[in-house]
Amino acid sequence: MATIIYKICPDALWHEAGKTGRFDGAPVDLADGFIHFSTAGQVRETAAKHFAGQANLLLVAVEAERLGAALKWEVSRGGALFPHLYAPLDPSEVLWVKPLPLGGDGHHVFPADLA
Repeated sequence: MATIIYKICPDALWHEAGKTGRFDGAPVDLADGFIHFSTAGQVRETAAKHFAGQANLLLVAVEAERLGAALKWEVSRGGALFPHLYAPLDPSEVLWVKPLPLGGDGHHVFPADLA
């Protein structure tokens, strides 16, 4: 069974990646030297911690196994293993991209089919 991982991304950055054919990451990714991803069990906390109140975000889903050796699982928040991609992301590797809107309570509304 495939492991689906998720990237929360500002809409404008993702649309730029669509034009160039590669996503190098958001400013925090560029500063850290890798693209931050989260698992389905981690992504809601990631949104709350790092993207609270931010609109115009997208949720990008990728099959982890397709990323090869450039994807590393590393200890991060609370000792949990998080997926980090040490290479640009090719938009053609993406399973889907969906809006990540803010709900009336100010929290992000995730797709019902989040794997």
